[in-house]
Amino acid sequence: MPRFSTHVVSGLLSHREGLQRVSLDSGRRAYVLTSLVGPVTVGDSVIVNTTAVDLGLGTGGWDVVHWNLSSASFDAPGPGHVMKVRYTSLQADTGVAEEVAGYLPPASLAGLPVVVCPLHSQLAAVACAFASAAPGRRLVYVMTDTAALPLVLSDLVADLRDRGLLAASVSSGQAFGGDHEAVNTLSGLDVAVNVAGAAAVVVAPGPGTVGTGTERGHGALEGAGLIDLAARRGASVVVALRWSDVDPRARHLGLSHHSVAVLGMVRERAFVPVPRGEPHPDSARAHEVVEVDVPDVVALLEGAGVAVTSMGRMPAEDPRFHAYAAAAGMLAAALTSPS
Repeated sequence: MPRFSTHVVSGLLSHREGLQRVSLDSGRRAYVLTSLVGPVTVGDSVIVNTTAVDLGLGTGGWDVVHWNLSSASFDAPGPGHVMKVRYTSLQADTGVAEEVAGYLPPASLAGLPVVVCPLHSQLAAVACAFASAAPGRRLVYVMTDTAALPLVLSDLVADLRDRGLLAASVSSGQAFGGDHEAVNTLSGLDVAVNVAGAAAVVVAPGPGTVGTGTERGHGALEGAGLIDLAARRGASVVVALRWSDVDPRARHLGLSHHSVAVLGMVRERAFVPVPRGEPHPDSARAHEVVEVDVPDVVALLEGAGVAVTSMGRMPAEDPRFHAYAAAAGMLAAALTSPS
């Protein structure tokens, strides 16, 4: 069950549109989703959800401000009638692209490269590789709702947007806060094309994916359904494999059991890129395995000025993790139509 407590804001640590990070008088740190509860200032008394930090979960040590007791009310009308975070005390009328007058989904996704990632941190290598191989072509991020719901929490997406490596974002399902909102992930692909002008799409959860160690009890499994549905709509689906040489958990060493499970559930044929000379996973044999020339991924990320960690590790500590993701970005670029 959730845990709440009252604290006083003692300092403002950082802010960007939609997000504040603050220090509290108790020594704890919290973030504020200002689109849901409004901004706070030093000296405000706030109710804070401390559940994740108290449980030792991978939140980076941040609590969440639930409400500002120093504010009598907050009113921020949304652009539409569709609610997200529905049936909770924080439900918000975000609206969605599909309800806008005149919106018309594409007849098909014929040929659209769609990279499907099991982890948020793979976005960095996918986006940097895509930009290096297809400069000027629009890569749009569609965020699913199996991990973090607020897109604004992603420092990585903010960084990639600032550097022009992602053209736009679409938050789908119960996720919210993208440049565009969509009812579900498949419809989010339509929005990425017809509203955001995507030449290619990368789909991934937000920060903080969920995994239990069981065969099917993990957020990555959503990828299987999305791969099949996108392929049936004509998309050229590219599977970004999760690989690690250093993960202390046996199930994630080499090809992660997350990728094994997804490939085992998929019925449509997909592209499975592998850096040239690197291992070809047995579980990918039913699909179209493609060897891809991948540049030095650590140098690629550093050259783009993108800082990223995965499971607390820097790219140089687990370069193959990022190399397999970069292979997906390189192949997506090769599959895009000429501008």
